[in-house]
Amino acid sequence: MSDKRQYESLVAFFPRDKGVVVAFSGGVDSSLLLAAATDAVGDMALGVTISSPLNCPGELEKAQEIARVLGSRHVVVDLDELANPDVVSNHSDRCYHCKRMRFEALLELAKKRSLPLLVEGSCTDDLDDYRPGIRAVRELGISSPLLQLGFCKDDVRRLSRFRGIAAWSAPSNSCLATRVPYGQRLDGDRLRRIAEAESMLHQMGFEQVRVRDYGKLAVVEVDRDSLSRISGSLRQNILDGLENLGFGRICVDLAGYRSGSMNEVLESDGQDT
Repeated sequence: MSDKRQYESLVAFFPRDKGVVVAFSGGVDSSLLLAAATDAVGDMALGVTISSPLNCPGELEKAQEIARVLGSRHVVVDLDELANPDVVSNHSDRCYHCKRMRFEALLELAKKRSLPLLVEGSCTDDLDDYRPGIRAVRELGISSPLLQLGFCKDDVRRLSRFRGIAAWSAPSNSCLATRVPYGQRLDGDRLRRIAEAESMLHQMGFEQVRVRDYGKLAVVEVDRDSLSRISGSLRQNILDGLENLGFGRICVDLAGYRSGSMNEVLESDGQDT
């Protein structure tokens, strides 16, 4: 199927006579959804971004800019998931409780605005990892157009490029809570430290970055092609920067960045993923 026909199939997913709320993070998946929804129903499409202590720095501003360029209506909803003890305790089902909070807030907004359809951006690749948040999506009856149409991440990036969305090649991201090992409690100070650590590395030119926070230990993940830069001229600057943030030991994951690396412990413990 051509890019044009595949994109048209996504646009056709949205009923022409119904308003839609798009759960819009500003990532490549939700950006494609918001573009298609806007192309389908115009001003009856509304992108909604959650502003949260779990968000990465700059995420909200990026979402606002993408919505502006797309010509889409866009609003921001403030939500503090750290008020939920099931999120703070950070057990392996944390993402379920967080997503449930977020989508309940979006459903409430959709109801108030008389917009009958709420969609989110899961695609087929998300089924290959441990994603308890998908359970919340299913329980609440949220639609997942990319998943329902069988789109994988490569499809999403290709179609985003076809549609002219600047974020088509942006690196994948996830909330700051994914940097903390399961079972270790979340708090605002810890999340802010992670955000500062990753911002520092981004400023040094590392594009895909995760700083996994084990308390006094930081485990740094970057793309494999960038591993040599960490041990080169930037080594001391990285050490100094992370030590100033309170990390006593700094390690580099020689396997490099990979999505869902914190879930590997679940597999080794024999849990069902």
